[in-house]
Amino acid sequence: MFRFEFMQNAFLAGTIIAILCGVIGVFVIARNMSFLTHTLSEIGFAGASFGVFMSWPPLNGMILFTTISSIIVGQLSVKQERRENVISAISALFIGLGILFLSLSNKNASYATNILFGSVIGIGQSDVIQISALSVVVLAVIFVIYRYLKFDSFDPIGAQVRGVNKTLLSIVFLILLAFSVSVAAQIVGSLLIFILLTIPAAVAKYFARTVGGMMTLAVGIALFGVWVGLYLSYLTNLPVSFFIATIEAALYLVALASKRWLKTE
Repeated sequence: MFRFEFMQNAFLAGTIIAILCGVIGVFVIARNMSFLTHTLSEIGFAGASFGVFMSWPPLNGMILFTTISSIIVGQLSVKQERRENVISAISALFIGLGILFLSLSNKNASYATNILFGSVIGIGQSDVIQISALSVVVLAVIFVIYRYLKFDSFDPIGAQVRGVNKTLLSIVFLILLAFSVSVAAQIVGSLLIFILLTIPAAVAKYFARTVGGMMTLAVGIALFGVWVGLYLSYLTNLPVSFFIATIEAALYLVALASKRWLKTE
């Protein structure tokens, strides 16, 4: 399997993406921002399609659209009572834009499928370098603001009392999330990004007792799903996103059942 360059690139990119998603996913869950991750997936599709229309690499278009939109959508959906309506409206708009840009670029249906659900074969060495660079930047920024981000995510009232600049911190995190969404789409596709950004961290929350423990476990779960998914995709020639989604969902159901079983003991 590893004698093929595209599989080497896929495993390298997948490993980096799993680590990134495991780390930032902990804060996504803690800040109750799963809804925004789902919305950004549709925005990412539109961005990738726009990149193709402009003859850019799809990743560049995704970064542009998700970075700008994450801040706008995040501010619009602050209030709980209008959150679902905002998600529905924004998702519908950007799915429509994505289809429009693909149509104008005259790309065939298989290209649209690659954007929506990812493509192992499509990952080249240059993509691995770009994914690695973006991931290092995101992880470095998280390391710098880790103390404040952890405080605000797990004790928002205490952070406010201590004078943490919540607005600035929120903007920085939204930009980091936008970058993470764009990076993760290279493996699982734009419509299934939220799987790696939410499920591993959601599973880790049931078993870990510290933030560091949650990150470690979430990274391990994400790595397991990506590695096994890539291997099964190679064996069966079926979409890797299908296997990753199935594995992560199964792990979540097992974790949920285990937690309930332990409570009855």
